[in-house]
Amino acid sequence: MRILLTGSTGYIGRRLLPLLVEAGHEVICVCRDPRRFDFEDFDYSFLDSVTVVKGDLLNADSLENIPKDFDVAYYLVHSMSNSFDDFEKMEKTAAINFRDFIKTTECQQIIYLGGIANCKKLSRHLQSRVEVEHILGETQSALTVLRAAIIIGSGGASFEIIRDLVEKLPVMVAPKWLLTKCQPIAIRNVMDYLMGVMLKEEAYNKVFDIGGKDVLNYKDMLLQFAKVRGLQRRILVVPVFTPNLSSYWLYFVTSTTYSLARSLVESMGNEVVCNDSEIQKIVPVKLLTYEEALESAFQKIAQNEVVSSWKESIIGPIREDFLDMIQVPKYGCFVDFRKFQIQRPVDEVLDNVWAIGGERGWYYGTWLWKIRGFMDKMVGGVGLRRGRRSQYDLKTGEALDFWRVILADKKHKRLLLFAEMKLPGEAWLEFRVKNKDGKQWLEQKATFRPLGVWGRLYWYLVFPLHMFVFPGMAKNILAYQDSHHVKKRLKVT
Repeated sequence: MRILLTGSTGYIGRRLLPLLVEAGHEVICVCRDPRRFDFEDFDYSFLDSVTVVKGDLLNADSLENIPKDFDVAYYLVHSMSNSFDDFEKMEKTAAINFRDFIKTTECQQIIYLGGIANCKKLSRHLQSRVEVEHILGETQSALTVLRAAIIIGSGGASFEIIRDLVEKLPVMVAPKWLLTKCQPIAIRNVMDYLMGVMLKEEAYNKVFDIGGKDVLNYKDMLLQFAKVRGLQRRILVVPVFTPNLSSYWLYFVTSTTYSLARSLVESMGNEVVCNDSEIQKIVPVKLLTYEEALESAFQKIAQNEVVSSWKESIIGPIREDFLDMIQVPKYGCFVDFRKFQIQRPVDEVLDNVWAIGGERGWYYGTWLWKIRGFMDKMVGGVGLRRGRRSQYDLKTGEALDFWRVILADKKHKRLLLFAEMKLPGEAWLEFRVKNKDGKQWLEQKATFRPLGVWGRLYWYLVFPLHMFVFPGMAKNILAYQDSHHVKKRLKVT
């Protein structure tokens, strides 16, 4: 069977793709930029079943090159994170373009993952999801809608926001929406349903609510999270938080963007609880409890097997053309270049480069990086709290603290990062390992292209810090050793 998968580089799509291929299907992946597709993560036999096509749902003309002979289409895109002001317009445009494209194809069924919308007065986010349902239903293809509440899984937005709140705040003074009821569902169960409704005629032209075993309020979810982590937490709910205050509270405490925080706060005023369990008659699934979903997520984190993260999405102020920044400019730039000879196994040095940021930090002056992240957050930037998806692995296109990974090519020993912090200019940080005269060298280069007078002034102000931060970082990358290196040596021997 041929499947069209939109959102294939997103949080849900990255997890669904391997399941579709393992089930014997041929999958057409639609990407705005195929360079973000994880070709290196899959073997040749897997890729034999995958076709990657460039297409942007916001640009109808770009969809003309997509093959039209497929049986099922998954619609797994949304624009909630992009802009609080105009996400509805973007979602409507994308849905209309997809609908018009589907009319020209042989598609039998569209499967759409939306949000539970059972309240009379819906938030803008949930109302937009319902509008997308209506648009997708205007084709010759049968539509199956799965409406989910909060999805719990490693790397998921809801999971990471809850984790930030619980692990960073021993005492919380929280908004009243913490008492709103919700029916969270494990990412594993979402995958079960997405796979299970495929070409099931009983699911054609129907809308199903999907949820886990537990109905909780958000306060209970925070406290149960704390229990799983072995933490004692106190939560005081007060009625005086306005939507703006609540949004800023989430923005400054967690790794989310302001636009996503605002959309989440508005939606948290709506109860998201399943009206029925009709989906179980068509796709019988063993549902996980909320605690079981959390424990499963932490197992993946502990095993360094986080498949996808919501932070990989291109959201908020991030440039859509960031992958085009792979050619670091040479003219009109300030450059800090460091070069040191490698006196240990090159693979260990590369491992250290690939583990930079996140929990490990930046090898030297991490407290200065944290201050810079806090300053960035204060002026509406992404800050450092995004962290990284995996402790040791990096993929092109994903977030790394306040950087975006432009290139992660371990085979050719090059890592290139592009800054997404608020800057009066553009900045790149590059690491390379090169062989010269029979010796291995680590090259570290920071490039800054200033914007006007303020950009030049910014460089000169931070230059004194660069004098010891950058050489210290390179030297510690060369010297750092942890149990990960020891384990690799044991495997070799």
